[in-house]
Amino acid sequence: MSDSDGFSSERRKFFKVAAATGALAAAQAATPAAAQTAAQPAGAQTAGGPSAQVKTEGRCGSDYMVDVLKTLGFEYVCANPGSSFRGLHESLINYGGNSKPELITCLHEESSVAMGHGYFKAELKPMAVMAHGTVGVQHASMALYNAWCDRVPVYLILGNTFDATMRAPGVEWVHSVQDAAMPVRDYTKWDDMPMSLQHFGESAVRAYKTAMTPPTAPTVIVADSELQERPIHTDRPLTIPKLSLTAPPQADSGGIAELAKMLVAAEQPLFVADRLARTPAGMTSLVTLAELLQAGVISSLPNTLPPIAAGRMNFPTRHPLNQTFRSVAALGAADVVVGLEIANFYGAVNNFIDQEERTERRIVRANAKLATISATELMQKANYQDFQRYTPVDLALAGDAEASLPLLIEAVRRELNVNRREAIEVRGKALAGASGTARERFRQDALYAWDASPISTARLAAEIWEAVRTEDWALVNGNLSGWPLRLWDFTKHYQYLGVSGGSGIGYGLPAAIGAALANRKHGRLSVNIQNDGDMMYAPGVLWTAAHHKIPVLTVLHNNRSYHEEVMHIQRMGNRRNRGVDRAKIGNEIDNPAIDYAMLAKSMGWYAEGPIKRPGDLAGALKRAIAVVKRGEPALVDVWTQPR
Repeated sequence: MSDSDGFSSERRKFFKVAAATGALAAAQAATPAAAQTAAQPAGAQTAGGPSAQVKTEGRCGSDYMVDVLKTLGFEYVCANPGSSFRGLHESLINYGGNSKPELITCLHEESSVAMGHGYFKAELKPMAVMAHGTVGVQHASMALYNAWCDRVPVYLILGNTFDATMRAPGVEWVHSVQDAAMPVRDYTKWDDMPMSLQHFGESAVRAYKTAMTPPTAPTVIVADSELQERPIHTDRPLTIPKLSLTAPPQADSGGIAELAKMLVAAEQPLFVADRLARTPAGMTSLVTLAELLQAGVISSLPNTLPPIAAGRMNFPTRHPLNQTFRSVAALGAADVVVGLEIANFYGAVNNFIDQEERTERRIVRANAKLATISATELMQKANYQDFQRYTPVDLALAGDAEASLPLLIEAVRRELNVNRREAIEVRGKALAGASGTARERFRQDALYAWDASPISTARLAAEIWEAVRTEDWALVNGNLSGWPLRLWDFTKHYQYLGVSGGSGIGYGLPAAIGAALANRKHGRLSVNIQNDGDMMYAPGVLWTAAHHKIPVLTVLHNNRSYHEEVMHIQRMGNRRNRGVDRAKIGNEIDNPAIDYAMLAKSMGWYAEGPIKRPGDLAGALKRAIAVVKRGEPALVDVWTQPR
């Protein structure tokens, strides 16, 4: 039966807390809370140990909050502990049994959010994250911005004490705020500060629903500390609304029909995909559509030409229609180019030249038709410029591209006729030949500096591939100058998770560990190719992985510098005729060199290195993989060429 507050009477027993000793417990259990407070101040010591006061006769607000979170299906909640959500923390571990969600202890809020970022891309469901007041949200803000730019639905709960009369003098004042979500409102999709428990329940469900509706993005719920900690007193039963996810918006059927006609009539149609594949279905649909038309596909990294990666795993890397690594030639030949959830369409169809006078030139033909299918334009804000430069197109379809592709496939099938099939087959054979030539060129290019020390990035990528190719592997982070995508055989949606979104350093290691946490139950071998500078933004997450037994193979791309910045300084030096020999100043991570293996070992990891000779790589990787397959994290530090 239900009590008046909507919860079972059996569960109301939870918060009757007794003292540490039996006699004191019996005495306090029989004494009203107010009398206990006067007779035995909180924290007072007795001969039997510290006292514990009965402050709540029933259930507290944070118990209800935990019930809400459980209905949303969270498996984990990441947090660096903070007093503003102490009530919710306690309810999670005691009332909620620290199970679904299980608390993952993090040593920095940025790591908490980045773990949630990586976890979602591997598991396709959000992880909850808790952060403490003003300081917590500021620490978390960079990782939250990455998630926003990557359109990943991080679910953030911020603790805060709104009622000024309830704040303890001192720290609680500087850690509390009138509008806790304000610092991150420009790069979150929705936020709310519930003023009652029922309000919390409804807004918590709304936040999940909103975050998961394409275009997906982070949402924020502010959990008031008084709402968490006070007993539940309400004349109306508390309810938890049913979660009903919104179906992704599809593009207009008339526009789909028009696009199908353009594609079927085209001599060289080309698809450019970025964050298309939200789920495995997106990749399957793109393969079906490309094969139906025998059209080329570029899976591109925004603002990089030639493209070397994408925001998601959109297309198998060795598919004969994959034109990613001959993208400039493919774009130049295309007469219809379709962007699918591409964040930087302007950068795909134009070549930007960074010289003293910055210029650009159009790559595609002047008469080429441009079209887009994207939900991005359904959610744009002004201050942060992640939406990239405006690109005029001939046909812009607003809708989720993955949800729209089945409609486009059927429309293309209706338009195809026997007369076009022969030409389409010829086109496909030509694209396959060009793709094969490009792959063979990369295999030959990888042999340059094969035996060099420090180790070349191509050699490192090849050695990792040889070590993992027979496993059920997933590259959870790392680009390594594009060599894995050139040399490895990516066929499954989860094998590549894309990039950070906002290019904020500090994403890689915690995101990889978040993804590895998701992969753990699937038995996948998570591979993290980790940049050295990025790792030092958040090395504390090493401890989180060891503490929670999250297996991940981390191979350190240790070039001992922030090398992209080295190249920028070299560009400036050349432009100003001052030379390039001093470009490492301010960018070098050396003298002393960081002992990453020792750092990892100090936090409970298996670690080797630095590996400086190519011949030593295979053995080190084999030993590390054996550790990971036992369920532990392992790191191999490799001294590498800069790129």
